Amino acid sequence: MRFDLRIVASWIEPGSRVLDLGCADGKLLRVLRDTKDVAGLGIEHDEDEVVSCIAQGLSVIHGDINRELAGFPDNAFDYVVVSQTLQQAYEPTALLQQLLRVGRRGIVSFPNFCCLPIRLQMAFSGHVPVTPELPYQWYNTPNIRVLSLEDFRAYSRAVPFSIIRSLAVNPAADGSAREVRFWPNLLATYGIFMITAA
Repeated sequence: MRFDLRIVASWIEPGSRVLDLGCADGKLLRVLRDTKDVAGLGIEHDEDEVVSCIAQGLSVIHGDINRELAGFPDNAFDYVVVSQTLQQAYEPTALLQQLLRVGRRGIVSFPNFCCLPIRLQMAFSGHVPVTPELPYQWYNTPNIRVLSLEDFRAYSRAVPFSIIRSLAVNPAADGSAREVRFWPNLLATYGIFMITAA
């Protein structure tokens, strides 16, 4: 399982109700179901990924995360997860407001677009950066939002929401993640935040 999903899984209490927005092939939901007795539901737009989820016995809605949340009642879930998807949302503020309405807590992870390797690559190459964390060219990237860890903290005052837990990390070669405590906005490639309504 991807390093950030392992961290997200470690933050979720056993027996919780979890909604995974953009759940892909359902790896997180499967691990949570099998190890923490979590009642999970995913929303995914890719039809092949939805089929993969169903084949694993997971509950999944084939749909758009920007539209499907409106149909859920308030506090329907203990956690709503948006893992490496927020930067692809057309209306991130509306998405986070709905997330905080239907879930008691949200867990958001995203690549840090202002980490040092990206800054250096832009400065010296003159091109939009391509890194292991951002492996796309400008013309085929699904990322339509560019944000840093500090941008997300500042954004919490605009939405508003409260950050109750956070972790700045770099993935390690063995598939784990190394926490970055010193200058995280400059030196970490990913941020993971647990949030709740302000």
